[in-house]
Amino acid sequence: MFTVASIYGLHNGADLFEKQKNEIERLNQETEAEIKNTLSYYDTGKKGPDEQPWVDNNEPFWAIYNAPTYQFKTPSPTIVYAIGQTEQYGFYKRITTWSNPYDADMTQEISNPERIQSGNLDFSFAVLFLLPLLLLVLLYNIKGLEAERGFLPLVIVQAGSKNWWILSRTAFYAILLLLVLFGLMLYGATLTDVFETKNDFWKIFLWVTISLFFWLVIYFLILYYGNNTVSNTLQMIGVWLLLAIIIPATIQQWIAIEKPTNLMVDLIDVKREKTSEIYEQSKELIDAQLFELYPDLKETKTFRDTTIVKNDRGYSTDALVNIEMKNATKGIEADNYAKNKLVETTYWFNPVTYFQNKLNKLTSTHYEDYESYRNEIQKSVDNRLETMVFDIWNNVEVDKLRYLEYNAIFTNDK
Repeated sequence: MFTVASIYGLHNGADLFEKQKNEIERLNQETEAEIKNTLSYYDTGKKGPDEQPWVDNNEPFWAIYNAPTYQFKTPSPTIVYAIGQTEQYGFYKRITTWSNPYDADMTQEISNPERIQSGNLDFSFAVLFLLPLLLLVLLYNIKGLEAERGFLPLVIVQAGSKNWWILSRTAFYAILLLLVLFGLMLYGATLTDVFETKNDFWKIFLWVTISLFFWLVIYFLILYYGNNTVSNTLQMIGVWLLLAIIIPATIQQWIAIEKPTNLMVDLIDVKREKTSEIYEQSKELIDAQLFELYPDLKETKTFRDTTIVKNDRGYSTDALVNIEMKNATKGIEADNYAKNKLVETTYWFNPVTYFQNKLNKLTSTHYEDYESYRNEIQKSVDNRLETMVFDIWNNVEVDKLRYLEYNAIFTNDK
């Protein structure tokens, strides 16, 4: 049953890997098609589609708007071993001048055990939660059975030492399980070409081994000091319940009370109210804020040009909205950081969560991996806005060459 559950989990990870790879490939193909469509307007001398006469791809704003760019979090082949936070966050994001790492398509974090309740099971869950139960089944009656039937002294005489006999029997099952785990991981490696990712396979196997030996030590001590099978079994089950369920659940509840979920009210307020306030500001106030954000704007062609079209100049205010959005997300990131630090302080008595997060890091499915991904999104948005603002203020007339440069610049942000 453990082997079947592990194989099922490996296929879940592999299917998710293929699904994300195929989706990224599809989006790249759509992007190429959009770029070709926009290039056709330059080739035919048209400003944009006939059904949208307001679109002028000769202007920086519309040319950049129609330069499709996606920021991807490319899945690692090692996702076959641990799904982690993969299904709880978006893995692609279309970048516009209004994008934000916490847009509605970037979902909220949820822990691995909670996700299991909805029917998704991965290999790491089998290793962290089911393997200790399998180990319990294999070890629970060592020494206890012999003691209850009265031939433990005979076993000791034949083995030479009770401690050596218990250790050797425990070691046999340890080696058996290591071989099973290694075989399962090798099978998983064939599903996603894991060996292409440097030494990650061996690092993951090392931590799987450490997790196994963690439980082996605990069970061995119970067997060593135990008196009978029933007592040993109850103690093993109690330790498993405590470390695998009770402690993680208690800590999760404590953190939920100590650090309630951020409702992102500040971010919503920026979108609903602050954006309108910024657009309604006077030209002088907008210019002052833009010069503070981009001091080099004072060297542009239109710095002293008071005849510039108001709407064109107004497009630059998107950069000011972006600053407010970034300020609003700081509170969200600070709350998440505080939660993660609280979790880390519990690792010394919450080993299952520690091993889970360690495996998530090795498979690039940890919260920090998605934090880095959000930072990449924000960097891409910032670069897009800066390029647009300076081209607007330099009164750039966008041609086919400049449009291709836009695509090259934004693609390099990935």
